[in-house]
Amino acid sequence: MRNLILMLVVILMVVSCKNDTLPKPKPYLKLEYPEITYSTFNSDCPYTFEFSEMAIISLKENCWATIKYPKLKATIHITYREINNNLNEILREIEKLTYEHTIKADAIPNALPYENFNKNVFAKMYNVEGNVASNIQFMATDSVKNVLAGSLYFYTKPNYDSILPAIKYIEKDIIHLVETLEWK
Repeated sequence: MRNLILMLVVILMVVSCKNDTLPKPKPYLKLEYPEITYSTFNSDCPYTFEFSEMAIISLKENCWATIKYPKLKATIHITYREINNNLNEILREIEKLTYEHTIKADAIPNALPYENFNKNVFAKMYNVEGNVASNIQFMATDSVKNVLAGSLYFYTKPNYDSILPAIKYIEKDIIHLVETLEWK
């Protein structure tokens, strides 16, 4: 009997001491965000604004621009269009591009409006929630001559939960860009 109990204890110890290997969870990039400081973007284009010093701005043809965030692997693509009695058409095109994301988007809440009558800046910003190519779309106009539109893209596979802190960080820069936008 004693041998039987001893044998059971040994068997239980051997069986219970398995060293199961569990897969490690997929790691995500931890981003650290420095305090934001801004510089003024001046050019021959009919607009000026402030942008984050963490970013690198490049001007292209037709006053289009890119604002790159190398550490965040993100870029804001900015397009400029001059109004020639076609403001409604331009605004519909911009809105159409935003709503093309509805296929993959979880939600597109109401646009965040901005109005500054002293500077003649009227803008909207759309947050596109979900695993989409561009999580923020915005447009600004003076309603007479100029339209500026922008889209935020990350150069990584869309994983909304993982990039949300970076989206919110850059969103502050986009809001600041619109608030400091001036037409020449």
